Amino acid sequence: MSQHAVTARAREPAAPSSPAPSQQRDAFFDNAKYAAIVLVAMGHAWEPLRDGSRTVSAVYMLLYTFHMPAFIVVSGYFSRGFDGRPERLKRLVGGLVVPYVVFETAYTLFTRWTDQEPDRPISLLDPLYLTWFLVALFLWRLTTPLWQRVRLPVPLALGVAMLATLSPSIGNDLDLQRALQFLPYFVLGLSLRPEHFRMVRRRAVRIVAVPVFAGAFAVAYWAVPRMTGAWFYHRDSAAELGAPEWYGVLMTPVLFVCSLLLVACFLSWVPGRRMWCTVLGAGTLYGYLLHGFLAQGAKYGGWYDPAWIHRPLGAVVVTLVAATAVTLLCTPPVRRLLRFVVEPDLRWLFRREAPERPGTGPSHEVDRPVRAR
Repeated sequence: MSQHAVTARAREPAAPSSPAPSQQRDAFFDNAKYAAIVLVAMGHAWEPLRDGSRTVSAVYMLLYTFHMPAFIVVSGYFSRGFDGRPERLKRLVGGLVVPYVVFETAYTLFTRWTDQEPDRPISLLDPLYLTWFLVALFLWRLTTPLWQRVRLPVPLALGVAMLATLSPSIGNDLDLQRALQFLPYFVLGLSLRPEHFRMVRRRAVRIVAVPVFAGAFAVAYWAVPRMTGAWFYHRDSAAELGAPEWYGVLMTPVLFVCSLLLVACFLSWVPGRRMWCTVLGAGTLYGYLLHGFLAQGAKYGGWYDPAWIHRPLGAVVVTLVAATAVTLLCTPPVRRLLRFVVEPDLRWLFRREAPERPGTGPSHEVDRPVRAR
């Protein structure tokens, strides 16, 4: 199956998105999160349309080049404040571990029905469908203090990703292959500062982004019959993709550079002002976790069976339906209804910590609100 955050504070958020006081949120990042989650939903909706359509396959490949890297880079940027303190570990459990257990179980039970596999086991060690991201983000956050202390963190993380492509023995446990191959994007996010986002939002970058995306689509259209799009999922080693081992070592940095170029172009067109969709940026985790049920149910329910769905008009309709559905799933009423499982209050689970004495706690330099203008 194919795959797939962020408060406006530099404090480590509970998940790809978590509520925060409106005065502390940055509209740019909320808009970016909303746009990214819409693209994620569109990608899932386009999967059944790829067969027989080179154009849809090219757009799909182009989309998978940058939409998850964009999510992960921003997740890394807002994980800079994670230092392993008890309060942050508690939020990590409530914002990632609990939703993972709940939705991994829910997707297993649901796909027993949609995939006609009644004996599919519930395994918390083998992430199903889109739950891999919660596991990966949990692991990345835990290693944040290490990446913030080593020299040349991005090249080092890129080296880890390259080595991962050589190791089919990594297997599916916790989807470590994908966590390792996407690691450089997260580490890059840890290294970014507000001025870097201001740079990509300049008018000159927005102008250049148009021909860059046009050229990227042309390359994707050319590549559709010549390579597998599974390279962009980052879930398999080179050998598992039927390629020589050295392909993975070469493809990893090439894809990293291409993805970052498109991420920069994507972010350059994200509005920095408050819009009707800005409030939805706080609910992207809900849209991410919930839209998969619709995507799986649509295929099982035969929504893609009519011939007209596989024509250009059908692709447009599918795109609009996917965008509308995930938008509704990000709205405040949905968040209020399901907050108890997506962002549960676990204060009852943990012992109360003694307050730190003045001057003994870690530096809060990166905990100040971020304003990326």
